[in-house]
Amino acid sequence: MAEKQLKPGWKVWRFDQIATNVNERVDNPSESGMEHYVGLEHLDSDSLKIRRWGSPDDVEATKLVFRKGDIIFGRRRAYQRKLGVAEFDGICSAHAMVLRAKPDVVLPEFLPFFMQSDVFMNRAVEISVGSLSPTINWKTLAVQEFCLPPRSEQQRSLRVLTTATHFRESQRDAQLAADTACRAFLAHSFPAALLGSASYRTSGPIRKLAELAEVRTGLALGRKVAPQKTVSRPYLRVANVLEGALDLADVKTVNVGCDEAQRYELRDGDVLMTEGGDFDKLGRGAVWRGQVSGCLHQNHVFAVRVDPSVLNPDYLAAMARSPHGKRYFLSCAKRTSNLASINKKQLSSFPVLWAPMRQQLAIAEQVAAFDLAEVSLRERIMGANELVSGVLNSFVEGWA
Repeated sequence: MAEKQLKPGWKVWRFDQIATNVNERVDNPSESGMEHYVGLEHLDSDSLKIRRWGSPDDVEATKLVFRKGDIIFGRRRAYQRKLGVAEFDGICSAHAMVLRAKPDVVLPEFLPFFMQSDVFMNRAVEISVGSLSPTINWKTLAVQEFCLPPRSEQQRSLRVLTTATHFRESQRDAQLAADTACRAFLAHSFPAALLGSASYRTSGPIRKLAELAEVRTGLALGRKVAPQKTVSRPYLRVANVLEGALDLADVKTVNVGCDEAQRYELRDGDVLMTEGGDFDKLGRGAVWRGQVSGCLHQNHVFAVRVDPSVLNPDYLAAMARSPHGKRYFLSCAKRTSNLASINKKQLSSFPVLWAPMRQQLAIAEQVAAFDLAEVSLRERIMGANELVSGVLNSFVEGWA
């Protein structure tokens, strides 16, 4: 078998010949003199644009200084494919690397694209160490070898990559705008400060959820059942329940008794609300529409079965994910470290801002329109990601 040969003009370089690891540290972020702090949570997967940031006053411990034009690369959990190009000076998490292109080898504008490629990202995952939070060490990354095209070819490819990326980022910006609009509408309809305020007396009566619906706990996994009495059924976990939507790409199955299968089976119109997990997962609301036949729900997911003559399920789901809902759930949740949970009694006492059915439907329909727009934009972003990935990978394959 013949050995692979590089394309004409391409060369193999160690990564420390391609980029510099900028290791300027600050021990007291609040005294750094910077206005921006970028953590890994502020970086979007498969996006070079930094859309969010925090304040140095909000963080402690040692951070890294970056300058405008530097690349912030998430060296922890590299499989999340997080890196962004700084458009301002600031400090970032020490779980990132601050990288600066060596222009004699690679154009500074081309390097971020190269690092987004499967060639680079797959290698980054391979050299990560650790099981819970796999992390890349600079010494290991520095000696990795990659082939790059000549600068003239890098320049030509930038025109195509920039155009494709601009389209993708415009879709992300539109999605962010839709999400922001939806959150603003929910905050207006169900403000966090509403609880206990005089506004409740003027907006409408407050009813406990248990007065309007049946709160149903789910199936506890791991119980032994006689083999001849079991049936295999799909079931939903916390991971399947998102805010206002369901992720049914990975629905697991369980063997249960026939009576349990009947008891925990979901019905069309059930509002799924999560018992706990990370703070952002607490109480998420989404309506079940019978997408998977015979589906059950695990005990970490409540099924709220409303009386549709007095409470619209989509209205309740919107309220659960609103500032009012989040504030209530966090106020009564049991917290441990960064996790929180609520029980059936607390959910049954959830204060529902009841409104006439016409008003409930109007709010539910508006939230549904926002959600539909976001779903459409997510699909377009997936298509744009495939486009950028295909173009990018074609430009970084240096073997003839």
